[in-house]
Amino acid sequence: MKRLMLSVSSAMRSAVIGLFAVMMVAGAASARAQATPEALIEQVGSQLLKIVKTDTAVQRGELPALLKVVDENVLPYVDFEKTTRLAAGRHWRQATEAQRQSLINEFRMTLVRTYSGAVSQVKQDTRIELRPARYAADATDVVVRTQILQSAGEPIQVDYRLEKQSQGWKIYDVNVMGIWLIENYRNQFSQEIGQHGFDGLIKSLATRNQSFAQAR
Repeated sequence: MKRLMLSVSSAMRSAVIGLFAVMMVAGAASARAQATPEALIEQVGSQLLKIVKTDTAVQRGELPALLKVVDENVLPYVDFEKTTRLAAGRHWRQATEAQRQSLINEFRMTLVRTYSGAVSQVKQDTRIELRPARYAADATDVVVRTQILQSAGEPIQVDYRLEKQSQGWKIYDVNVMGIWLIENYRNQFSQEIGQHGFDGLIKSLATRNQSFAQAR
């Protein structure tokens, strides 16, 4: 059987700046910034762009620097457990707690690995522009629509799904040029689990992640 290629499609690869923007919108936000999902996206997006533009280690794609950015500035504002659970789909229910945690850890590293090259695509004039909201004022699960702009190239359409939780708004999915991250990986995860089981998926991700870490 054809082995699963755990990578993004060509369309997502061409929009790698936009997908890396999930890191650009999840930084050290203040309580005021989380009053609305748009405020979260706008304020911390600018903060993370500044980090990417000025930190040479991050620009070079150095793994320790990237993981530091993710751990300190991304994970506190992303419901990554929900992202992983939805990507695993129905298989999540059959997994043990240890398997779930292993998948969360390896999926996190997979996204860092896959999109680490996006950093070099961020230019000094790269900026995030909010688009008009299309949800009810009392909604607790919303889509914030943005586009990534820079002088060279067409705008990259990026949408974010956020859920209002007790700790504030949390990002859990991102759409680049019509492709949702969770949906893309759900198809890949389902195929891998169907062929090799839940542990096989974890092993496949871990093998690629280890190779990436050693190369760095």
